[in-house]
Amino acid sequence: MTRPLRWLWLAAAVVVLDLATKALASALLTYGQPVAVLPFFNLTLLHNHGAAFSFLADHGGWQRWFFAVIAVGASIGLTIWMSRLKAHEKLLGAALALIIGGALGNLYDRMVHGYVVDFLSFHFAGWYYPAFNVADIGITLGAIALIWESIFDGRRKAPRRG
Repeated sequence: MTRPLRWLWLAAAVVVLDLATKALASALLTYGQPVAVLPFFNLTLLHNHGAAFSFLADHGGWQRWFFAVIAVGASIGLTIWMSRLKAHEKLLGAALALIIGGALGNLYDRMVHGYVVDFLSFHFAGWYYPAFNVADIGITLGAIALIWESIFDGRRKAPRRG
């Protein structure tokens, strides 16, 4: 690929969409008060001081910097990986960009607010999935695409036996 870093535009789009939706949620929703959208989906403004599923949320503040270092390191590492992509590695480029965009969106929240703004809440029969945001969607879709790429691209490259 002559310009593998062109995928950074997708990362920037994820960051912009993430921050815009978080700003809207923060402006329009009352903290902790669900707004029913569908029978299984609410908009609920929450602040996550930890990582996924509020991991380490109640550990006194050091985790803010720990997760910030991870986000910066991962973004740098993934950008270096992206810079080395070949022309045919489009899914891989998109996957890396989605993860970078999600990491940077949540990094912004951590550095500016000290927590990550979450507002998308799915539930079923009294069970609530942890609230999340657009950055988390980017990270998740990127991770799924990386797994897909590693499974199916590996099969295309493997020598045939027999």
